Amino acid sequence: MIRPNWGVSLRAVLRRISTKFLLAVLAAVVLPFVGLAVFVETQMAGRLSKDVVLYSLKSLAADLAVRVDRDIEEFNSNTALLAADPGSYLALDEALRERAGELEGEPEGARRLMRDTQVQQFHNWVLSKRDYDLLLLVSADGRFVVSNTVGRSGLGLSEEVLAGLQERDYSSEVWFEAARNGQPFRVDQHRSALLPPRHTDTVHPENFHIGFSAPVYWPIDEARPERSGQFLGALYVLVNWSRIQEEVESPVLKSYFQGLVGPDEFPSAYGWIWAADADTILAHRDPTLYGESVSTSPRISLPQMSVAARGSDWGLYPEYEFAGRRKNAAFKHTHGIGADGFGWIVGVGIDNDDIFEGVRELRAQLFQVTAVVLLVSVLWTMLVARRTTAPVVELREQVLKVAGGDLEARNSVRSRDELGELGRELNRMTDEIRESREKLVRAEKDAAWREMARQVAHDIKNPLTPMQVSAELCKRAHDEKSPDFERIFERTIEITLRQVAHLREVAGDFHALTGVRKSALTRVDAGAMLADVIELHRALAAERKVELDVQLDSAPVTADPVALRRVLQNLVTNAFEAMPSGGRLTARSAVEGDEVRLELRDSGEGLSAEAQAKLFEPYFTTRSKGTGLGLAIAKRVIEDLGGEISLANAQPGPGVIVRVSLPRRSEA
Repeated sequence: MIRPNWGVSLRAVLRRISTKFLLAVLAAVVLPFVGLAVFVETQMAGRLSKDVVLYSLKSLAADLAVRVDRDIEEFNSNTALLAADPGSYLALDEALRERAGELEGEPEGARRLMRDTQVQQFHNWVLSKRDYDLLLLVSADGRFVVSNTVGRSGLGLSEEVLAGLQERDYSSEVWFEAARNGQPFRVDQHRSALLPPRHTDTVHPENFHIGFSAPVYWPIDEARPERSGQFLGALYVLVNWSRIQEEVESPVLKSYFQGLVGPDEFPSAYGWIWAADADTILAHRDPTLYGESVSTSPRISLPQMSVAARGSDWGLYPEYEFAGRRKNAAFKHTHGIGADGFGWIVGVGIDNDDIFEGVRELRAQLFQVTAVVLLVSVLWTMLVARRTTAPVVELREQVLKVAGGDLEARNSVRSRDELGELGRELNRMTDEIRESREKLVRAEKDAAWREMARQVAHDIKNPLTPMQVSAELCKRAHDEKSPDFERIFERTIEITLRQVAHLREVAGDFHALTGVRKSALTRVDAGAMLADVIELHRALAAERKVELDVQLDSAPVTADPVALRRVLQNLVTNAFEAMPSGGRLTARSAVEGDEVRLELRDSGEGLSAEAQAKLFEPYFTTRSKGTGLGLAIAKRVIEDLGGEISLANAQPGPGVIVRVSLPRRSEA
């Protein structure tokens, strides 16, 4: 199957005048609309992103940081408030006295009155605030005193969890060490070992906590000054992380950008929180990113954002790409550890698609208008182009016909514009070419006949001169009764026969050059024939001291044996003539696919540039004798058989290489 050459076809279409005309009109129509669309997109997008959206992102980041700081401040205050509550230090005091044996003998109910009261108070806090998972009082020696036994959902903590809390030694906990030293302490986001995860099948914000601790002291008591300010223990509070997660998923973030998208769409804005190292994700709308590194995680890999967050307290991130979307975002640092905070970095981001939504709508409308104008322009341009280029196509067809030799071709372009004038000039030029060709053919024929006549006269005149002189000498000897008449007569006969043979050779060469002789094609072995021709010259090779290197394989071809032998004879003779003082003649034959190749190489002086250019021209020869038709005849014979012949200087030299290629089955 023939495959179309689409590349060539496309180039041909693009070269047409109609195509160029169509492209020019389209460019004139489309480019202004495209330029306007680009201008609207770049200018409006620039104003939106710089003057509105980016400023809004910074404001939202600051607002989110304030809300988070307010939450942490609330947890700090509540922890300090509970630690200073009388119920806390009375419960711790009761536990201390019980362990010291001071409550022995009292009823069981009276012995745990304060601790039970504190447990109930913890329950009220957990159920009312909905943010606390654990309120824990630990004595000065790090032992459990009381905790809430009900969770935020109102369900009681399991016996296993309560037993674990009661049996645990808290004296080595960091927050307890800080309380013992009189300092409040905050534990950053973590999975607490004190409570089991609420969700075991996935990463969930409710599985994470932040911790707050505060020391519990006996208040200033003038009645008992020895106990005033005594360290009784510590209060430890676990706040569920979902409270912080709710801040980063606040509906305020999305509603703020609702004007950028359609009424039935939701903006992509959302927030996040990083740890104080500006690299670890603590809160995100995708909880599976918890704990991932912003700069090194394969899922994120945005080190430039970490650099920006470390370099400023409040600002904009460089535009970035995340999850296959281009985004813009702002950040703000929350209160640091020294300011009763965690030093988190909050961020607020939005997809560029939302930023440019209005621009896209306007651009879509521009493109729709452009498409309508483009369609009308294409149809109108095609109509005009067809009417304009039809005469050009007709002129092209005439040119192709003239180039193919049809000098009778004419065009029918009759318009009064430039194309009509071109058509009339082309018709006139065609007539002039036809007349010039007829004159040229007649001149070439005349020149060929004159040259042929000159060459024939020259080749016949040369043998006639010695024949005439010998005949006149013989006649004079006969008339004068010369005693040398017999010798002169024999010499005259010898010269005449030799010159007649030369004339016969000349006639044969001219006859062969004309190609009049009908070829008798048969199967011959070109290799064997060349070997036979060289063998006939073996005596001459020995006389001239020419070394023969003959390696000829069988090379069967379909050819005229007489004509082929004459060609090979001529080529071998030329090779010997090129080495009058001896040398080396190399002969090779081979069969390659559907071709037979013959090669002769002599070690003579080689060919000049002029000789190489005229080798196959009739009457050209580099020898002092011969008709100059040998190679011309050889070229005609070989080409009539469908083959090729070439002569070139050997590389490396010296000498000449003759190469003959013939088809194994000639179609001559």
